[in-house]
Amino acid sequence: MATETNTGTNHVAVEGALTIYTAASCKELWVAALNGADGLELDVSAVAEIDGAGLQLLIMIKREAAEQGKSLCIVGHSAPVLEVLDLCHLAGFFGDPLVIPSPTH
Repeated sequence: MATETNTGTNHVAVEGALTIYTAASCKELWVAALNGADGLELDVSAVAEIDGAGLQLLIMIKREAAEQGKSLCIVGHSAPVLEVLDLCHLAGFFGDPLVIPSPTH
């Protein structure tokens, strides 16, 4: 679901799986949200699963925002998202602040 903030940035909360099975619908929603605003904020705190297609989608929307001269901010990184970004060494590519959770015992 996309909502617009008072700054002209659309906010999209991503829930559940960000995988090959959801990529097409997410892409459509995210591109529309980006096109309809000055920027896009993706909240990925509720992403329970992410695969290569989900990662490619995040890269695509980052590049699309850059091409349009718009901002993209990814917030609330869930553990699966943090794991994939770390595994692929892509935290710097996205440039968003990451909160690293403390280890559980």
